[in-house]
Amino acid sequence: MTRSPDPVVIVGAGQSGLAAARAVRDAGLTPLILEAGGQPAGSWPGYYNSLTLFSPARFSAMPGLDFPGDPDHYPRREEVTDYLHRYAASLDVEIRTSTPVQAVERDGRAFVVRTTDGQEVRAGGVVAASGSFSRPVRPAWPGQESFTGQVLHVADYRDPKDLAGLRVVVVGGGNSAVQVAYELSEVAQVSIASRRPLAFLPQRREGHDVHHWLTSSGFDDLPPEWLIHSVQQTLVMDTGDYRAALESGRLQRREMFTGFDGDTVVWPGDEREPVDVVLLATGYLPSLDYLRPLGVLTPEGLPLHQGGASTVLPGLVYLGLEFQRSFASNTLRGVSRDAAYVVGPLAAHVRDASAQVGL
Repeated sequence: MTRSPDPVVIVGAGQSGLAAARAVRDAGLTPLILEAGGQPAGSWPGYYNSLTLFSPARFSAMPGLDFPGDPDHYPRREEVTDYLHRYAASLDVEIRTSTPVQAVERDGRAFVVRTTDGQEVRAGGVVAASGSFSRPVRPAWPGQESFTGQVLHVADYRDPKDLAGLRVVVVGGGNSAVQVAYELSEVAQVSIASRRPLAFLPQRREGHDVHHWLTSSGFDDLPPEWLIHSVQQTLVMDTGDYRAALESGRLQRREMFTGFDGDTVVWPGDEREPVDVVLLATGYLPSLDYLRPLGVLTPEGLPLHQGGASTVLPGLVYLGLEFQRSFASNTLRGVSRDAAYVVGPLAAHVRDASAQVGL
């Protein structure tokens, strides 16, 4: 007789963890979600107040639950948070909130997941869906220790009124950098500093949102290697306002500064300009320190994987990594496809391991 498999422990209850839970459940296994925060919404409650999806509601729903409201509207942060709460409730799976995972260790072909409050959970497999919000990338420049202004990350940013009247340089050229710089430009003097030129992609074309064309053209299914090596500019979804703001001078884009000197940043050509705040929209790295006991990460803490499946340890998979399998991998609209993909080999491992120890 084969004993019942141990649960699959999913670390994180954001969009990736919830997508994983549905896929694990649909594969006939038992998911158990461990979430560090106090609610099943991942990092969404902590993002800046005005954060708005660049994909319409019709393209942002996860399997089994439509996004409420006009299918063509662009949901805001609080709408996404509410949606994830409802999605979590619809799954009818166990979610332990306020339960940070401290470490994951091997136990034969299974795992032991240890939490900061002393719990030990035996798991047949592990899905690392812990996101990256707690690990913002904070580059450093020469002279930064002498800078008398503030260096903040967009993870620390909430509302433009907090920086009203200041001279602000936003570092980065992605969607969040431009969205934040644009709203700040209403109350502050703002420049965008980026290493690559900005390339604006109109959000709507011929009456359809760009995600209609990305989906119908098959762009979403292109391998991430092609995207990473072929795009030489930073693509920004343009609502119609962002390019206009640059062309009108409301915003300016400059080449990356080279360092700090007292109360100034040093631009190329040794030009010095007093600045109050440097706001880093420089992205995030996966938060995976709890996996270090397994030896499955690079020295920099990045996962060794192929398409989300660990190349070191069977039974361990990842979800929500940027460019994990496609352009949309770490988005609401893309993560469920990746979940269905990685749960296949994960379920096979769990069942095989369970069969080998069956009575």
